[in-house]
Amino acid sequence: MKNPPPLAEICRLLSEYIGAPLQAAGAREPEASDGWDAMLQAQGASFLVAYKPGAGAEAVGGALRQIREHAPPKPRSIPLLVVPYMGEVGKELCRKAGVAWLDLSGNAQITTPRLRIVVDGKPNLYVQRGRPSDPFAPKASRITRMLLLDPGVAWSQSELVRKTAVDKGFVSRTVQRLEQAGFVARDESGLVRATAPGELLAAWRAAYDFSRHDITRAVIAARSGPDVLSRASGALRRMDVRHAATGLAAAWVYEPFAAYRTATVYVERQPSEATLKALGAREAPSGANLWLVVPNDQGVFAEARDVGGLPCVSPLQTYLDLKGQPERAEEAAEALRRVHLPWASE
Repeated sequence: MKNPPPLAEICRLLSEYIGAPLQAAGAREPEASDGWDAMLQAQGASFLVAYKPGAGAEAVGGALRQIREHAPPKPRSIPLLVVPYMGEVGKELCRKAGVAWLDLSGNAQITTPRLRIVVDGKPNLYVQRGRPSDPFAPKASRITRMLLLDPGVAWSQSELVRKTAVDKGFVSRTVQRLEQAGFVARDESGLVRATAPGELLAAWRAAYDFSRHDITRAVIAARSGPDVLSRASGALRRMDVRHAATGLAAAWVYEPFAAYRTATVYVERQPSEATLKALGAREAPSGANLWLVVPNDQGVFAEARDVGGLPCVSPLQTYLDLKGQPERAEEAAEALRRVHLPWASE
């Protein structure tokens, strides 16, 4: 049995935001065929509540799948996802799905033709002890990466173990969490496939933080971003340093959409003073035009390839790395997604 929705607290928060009392019209049993945990009514409006006691990617993804599968009984009914605290990944999934949400910590995003409630910035009142497992942590994301490099491919778990170089138990636990979220499914023979690749990528990107990599910012004498990349890549090749462009530099190689100044390059190890000297570069916390990035997991190099003589990470990894980067990174990400990741369409 799942945890019952805390109706009194949900009613209190909604009443405060709407400025009118709400009434719990009925709490549904978890096995009920209509799929909703409760119905709340106020001034002619009906909120259909789907409550989850957790707000990780798997919980929110599973709730959104539940909401999609169970149409509101009345056209004016408002599906409402309620969790203890909504994190950034959950917010992004709800935004893309167009689903209203409320958390018991007091935050909300409810937008309908007749109603707009936006409350943000209230702290998490339900912090859990210990570090929760994360299906998008660096090591776990190797599984997601394999599933999305070619979403049409179905994988056995033994193949995922071999391709990701992580142990069988870890792969099994990560796949199970993604399955609970509705991002992947197994067929009759046990093969795993991404059933909602666009949603899976959106959840991964929402959780992704490029700043967690180790970044050395430097300046190199060059006329433009492409010139920076060409000079840096050539020098790194001569030193036999494994590397691959990402971010705007790789996006430009794949789809020359947005000119750029700063070239971002993954390298397999921390650049030494000798390496910087060979590059003709010097560290520069500000004004840098070359970022040398040691990844927090070597999985970023999966499916890297030479494009026009320049090593680049995959379009998938490039798309992730464009998040939050400077210049015209978001425009470049959209152009890259349209051409190279069409399955991730909104």
